[in-house]
Amino acid sequence: MNWRFERVRRNLGGMSDLSIIKDRQREMWAAGDYAAVATPLLITSELLCEAVDLRAGSRVLDVATGSGNTALAAARRRCETTGVDYVPALLARARERAAAERLDLRLEEGDMEALAFPDAAFDYVLSTFGVMFAPDQARAARELVRVCRHGGRIGLVSWTPEGFVGQWFGITARYAPPPSGTSSPLAWGTEAGLRELFGEAAPMRLEKRLYVLRYPSLRHWLAYFRENFGPTRQTFEALDEAGKERFAADLLQLAARFNRSGDDTAVLPAEYLEAVIDRK
Repeated sequence: MNWRFERVRRNLGGMSDLSIIKDRQREMWAAGDYAAVATPLLITSELLCEAVDLRAGSRVLDVATGSGNTALAAARRRCETTGVDYVPALLARARERAAAERLDLRLEEGDMEALAFPDAAFDYVLSTFGVMFAPDQARAARELVRVCRHGGRIGLVSWTPEGFVGQWFGITARYAPPPSGTSSPLAWGTEAGLRELFGEAAPMRLEKRLYVLRYPSLRHWLAYFRENFGPTRQTFEALDEAGKERFAADLLQLAARFNRSGDDTAVLPAEYLEAVIDRK
């Protein structure tokens, strides 16, 4: 995925400074209109809340909440819900949505690798297409475990490497390669990656699901994400005209391969991994 890694690498002389990577990530997720992209994904948050079996009155933390999908889903289930993210613009959108639904929801700016909460502060710790983008994946996983009480649950939703979005990220990485020393966020979408992060003995229930992107055409899909989705937008902005044409052609070719509409519209099944981890 594009985090403007080429520029980061130049700034660092080939080294991976995680603080600089985070600064670039903030810039990336604030570009375009991520809330417009993320809101249709709400069904994945609703399904995750059911998978972890939330209980009314329980303490829930949504890590890397973005524009608030999973935090809102938990609040609808009458949980004491907190959402944390490091992009103020996205938190502002989450507050707008919570106010529109008159939901009692706490939203805070914070770093998913250094959560500002005591040990065992929450009954459930969730993240939907969020924590997978932590530059220091092991540290982020430790933080999820730390703030979840013993006997609580961690629920995660992550794109798989072999799915449509995972392969989309793979194409993007060819045009905007990641800095040396960083791990692919798609590791969170594999059992092996989760076992490495949370331990072989962690009780874990995994289910692959499909989220379907639906657009009037493949070109409409590409134009929409080129305008609104920060990683795609910034990749295009960093390329010359020939590079833009190649990148667009590669993405359209990928989308055509996944498209199952049978007509001129775009119906793109995107596989993701839903994980429920019991905190010992």
